Amino acid sequence: MSDAPTPDGRPDDPVTSASAPLVLQYPCGEAPAPGEVREIAPGVLWLRMPLPFALTHINLWAVADEDERGTGWAVFDTGTKTPEAMAAWRQLISPTGPLAATPQGARITRVFCTHMHPDHVGMAGWLTRKFQCRLWMTRLEYLTCRTLVADTGREAPDDAIEFYRRMGWSEDALDVYRSRFGGYSKYVHTLPDSFQRITDGQDLRIGAHEWRVVVGRGHSPEHACFVSDSLGVMISGDQVLPRISSNVSVFPTEPEADPLGDWIESIERLRTTLSDELLVLPAHGDPFRGLHARLDRLAQGHERGLQRLRRTLAESPKRTVEVFGALFARAIDSNGDLLGMATGEGVAHLNYLLARGEAVRQHGADGVYHYRMK
Repeated sequence: MSDAPTPDGRPDDPVTSASAPLVLQYPCGEAPAPGEVREIAPGVLWLRMPLPFALTHINLWAVADEDERGTGWAVFDTGTKTPEAMAAWRQLISPTGPLAATPQGARITRVFCTHMHPDHVGMAGWLTRKFQCRLWMTRLEYLTCRTLVADTGREAPDDAIEFYRRMGWSEDALDVYRSRFGGYSKYVHTLPDSFQRITDGQDLRIGAHEWRVVVGRGHSPEHACFVSDSLGVMISGDQVLPRISSNVSVFPTEPEADPLGDWIESIERLRTTLSDELLVLPAHGDPFRGLHARLDRLAQGHERGLQRLRRTLAESPKRTVEVFGALFARAIDSNGDLLGMATGEGVAHLNYLLARGEAVRQHGADGVYHYRMK
């Protein structure tokens, strides 16, 4: 029951960014053009696809692999279902393309998706059918994707309309939401009807190396990262990005969820269990070193946002649409494209305070929720 979650994040908290410079190392050079590759570790290729969003690109990764049919590439994330992504993939796998020029050949052995957002899973159905290979995902990501695709063609549910009305949306904004509802599958090829489940802590043999699945939560339900200690790399998806903060939102399907609590907990877990020496391969931005510093900055940014939100709610009760100024550096148009994302993040921060007994929520006579500090 969602209006098609997007991969977009937002720039780092300006208050946090102004405190102390964050020094990350970017050792891999210029990004490859769509349809080209760059090797950044033995048997690990960097691919980049264009996106039709404000966030203009996604990084994909191909890892040398083999199975009973021979050698090939295990692909991590896939890009959106767009003509541009299709053209890039066709160039990559063509007889004269960069994947065909490798010892593994232009063959995909399996497709791993970190999570279910369209830029990550959009071409998975096409690739798995073309190469007769398996889709590997965590169960919650796969099933959530199937659920969202099933919303195509439906009218916006009453529960969703009521959710956004309680957050302070105007009738005009609700009309815009109704007109856009069910657009998730626009960018997603039909998923295969079966998949291979991956789980937190699972060890996978991919080609010549062992990889470990590390699940994070908050940005999506059961986001998979992949770590190879022998190669010294981590495919981080959207769980750790170098320059933007991933969107952490509450959606109408689970209005009392606490994804920000999940996100902060995941940051701490990654910080304490993963080596700071890893080369991080993010979905957006460039590969970088400095994992621990980046995780610290992400945690600090959310804490600063929570502190500003606490001060705002201490002044007087506020509707969700009235707390945006405490959380975002730019203005949010009451009927614009960012309203849904801003509302989701706003509710995530408010639910975080509610879940910890710091704030209370009241149902106003106008049918809108009002929040205040205890």
